[in-house]
Amino acid sequence: MPSNSLPKNRKTADVALEQQVDDLAHGVSSNPFAVLGRHPDGRGDIVRVFFPDALEVTVVSTPAKGLPLEQKMYRIHPHGVYSATIPKRSQSYFVRVRWADGWQDVVDPYSFGKLLGDLDLHLFSEGRHHSPDEMMGAHCLEINGVKGVRFTVWAPNARRVSVIGDFNIWDGRRHPMRVRHGAGVWELFVPGLAAGERYKYEILSAERKILPAKADPYARFAEKPPATASRVAGALMYEWHDADWMQHRGKRQAVNAPISVYEIHAPSWKHPHSGERFISWSSLADSLIPYIQELGFTHIELLPITEYPFAGSWGYQPVSLYAPTARHGSPEEFAAFVDRCHQAGIGVIMDWVPAHFPSDPHGLACFDGTHLYEHADPQEGFHQDWHTLIFNFGRNEVRGFLLGSAFYWLRRFHIDSLRVDAVASMLYRDYSRKEGEWKPNIYGGRENLEAVSFFHELSTLIRDLHDDVMLIAEESTAWPGVTAPPETGGLGFRFKWNMGWMHDTLRYMQLDPLWRGYHAHDLTFGMVYAYSERFILPLSHDEVVHGKGSLLSRMPGDDWQKHANLRCLYALMWAYPGKQLLFMGGELAQREEWNHDGQLAWHRLEDATGKGMHDVIAALNRVYRAYPALYADDYSDHGFQWLIADDTQNCVFAWMRYAPDAAPVLIVCNMTPVPRYNYRIGVPHAGYWHEILNTDASCFGGSNVGNAGGLQAQAVPAHGLPASVVATLPPLSVLYFSPAAS
Repeated sequence: MPSNSLPKNRKTADVALEQQVDDLAHGVSSNPFAVLGRHPDGRGDIVRVFFPDALEVTVVSTPAKGLPLEQKMYRIHPHGVYSATIPKRSQSYFVRVRWADGWQDVVDPYSFGKLLGDLDLHLFSEGRHHSPDEMMGAHCLEINGVKGVRFTVWAPNARRVSVIGDFNIWDGRRHPMRVRHGAGVWELFVPGLAAGERYKYEILSAERKILPAKADPYARFAEKPPATASRVAGALMYEWHDADWMQHRGKRQAVNAPISVYEIHAPSWKHPHSGERFISWSSLADSLIPYIQELGFTHIELLPITEYPFAGSWGYQPVSLYAPTARHGSPEEFAAFVDRCHQAGIGVIMDWVPAHFPSDPHGLACFDGTHLYEHADPQEGFHQDWHTLIFNFGRNEVRGFLLGSAFYWLRRFHIDSLRVDAVASMLYRDYSRKEGEWKPNIYGGRENLEAVSFFHELSTLIRDLHDDVMLIAEESTAWPGVTAPPETGGLGFRFKWNMGWMHDTLRYMQLDPLWRGYHAHDLTFGMVYAYSERFILPLSHDEVVHGKGSLLSRMPGDDWQKHANLRCLYALMWAYPGKQLLFMGGELAQREEWNHDGQLAWHRLEDATGKGMHDVIAALNRVYRAYPALYADDYSDHGFQWLIADDTQNCVFAWMRYAPDAAPVLIVCNMTPVPRYNYRIGVPHAGYWHEILNTDASCFGGSNVGNAGGLQAQAVPAHGLPASVVATLPPLSVLYFSPAAS
């Protein structure tokens, strides 16, 4: 019989079936299960399979009684569709395929029924499936005793979706998937596959155009860039050892807790000695954890580690919001990194990017041939500054995708906080757009109501499900109520970055001290709005890139004055109401602007001024944690009192920090290179006030002018207080005093 002819008993096959077979063979079938697999056919069952380039195919069926029956399958289409009839009483079957290099036994992917439950699909379509990672993506499963991988992807407007990989030589004809029409979700179980397999999705658009192969949006692991395939991830079988941390996390992350954050870009913190480009999570833990403990930070914040193709984006253009970047290791290795941080008493904040995504062809852009994850209208869906695409927050499945990502990291990796990037770009429809380049909301306003609703849902769910987790907004405008509860019209974040304080303070510190007296409001204005939100004070990566130079290089004066000014900046920040964040390298007084392809200037630890800056950060964190007045009442006007804010001639500032049932702390700043002697400052009561920090100490690289360890306050009223001290103010310095010794 010619290989391309039908067997005699199939000569009468209807035209519709022949067309379906032809569509399948040519890769345009939208319903492969109508042709492939096992189908009733009179007294027997017909089995059809598709193996392009096979030399011979047989089917081996297992009857209820008796020995397995092996039958030759007949080619019914020249491209490789085979057919045979097996006894109806057969319990199961598999296919034996002869390739050019040998035989292969294959369990038919099309012998399995529907894989996803109707409730899962319903919740997914409504955006209310809070664990979509458990139903979507690639999962190692065992079905009816057969091990393999279930693939699931959302592509409602596709004509055909196939999973491709090394296992089928990346041939999109080989494994077309079943569509669940109500949800637009495609599914397929491929027997014999295991964790580690590379894969993508080949999508045929409604216009019958094959799109660039797509990485899995729900992939939990990916190839190491610049490769772009997804990898099948096994179940995260990590045994956690952070029970103590998790039990007390709520107290450690409360608004009245000491929180100081070290922001880190993992690829450029330190290069491995092995010669590899990227440090592993294990090696990073070995080096970073003792370093953070030495410096005294309570948390680290990782620049985005969700998989991203372009290193120069620092992770802010992610393509896989469920996959930790393969640059540093596997998901299990990342879990171990977080676990080790927790065991060392260090919280882990993850920079999370739900605002936008890159237009890389293997990513989310025009995923199924239509604008699925992004808006179709570029006035809503294209970000002009970053040339990225904006998520459609009004689409249920997109909201569910983003919410699922947030809870995936909290649930699977014990992440302690999500810092949400570029919140302002999400809140405003006219963000960075000129007149006529944006569309108003349904009420004619500029607010993105869908994004506001998304934040309400996100913050409410985190509060209800993970109330010990911090949600932090990088929000650069005066949007009201970012940290207010959703019930009162707020967005529900726990903290917000204080960009205004950062800009004002840096502007002041960059001035030559000769002119600082005319700009005192740059240091004082922040207290006008300090309690409008719960703020974090950031000196982040954004302040040491794009030609801005390092923080040290932006300070005025000679080298000694630059270092003294930088020590002042840090001491001001740690004494000001709000939590603190410092980008890596700031503690070394790094001279060069941050380079994401390099590493930190570790040689600065061998220099007295660099080591002095490192030590002043450690001292600030030590004092900060020891004195509740510096943190416990950050968000109450009872915790702060100006004493001197108008001495513009001497550029001296002083204030008091308070907390219930705690010793107060007096902060005095001399913002000129001229020492001030016999300077009277009011204090709440007489007695001895210890000098608990002096940024001019010789151990920090200063001139060692000071007050011999403390001052005796006398009952001489000053600045509205009943007592006062007479202090020596070193040049370019900040002093901390308290009646309680550390």
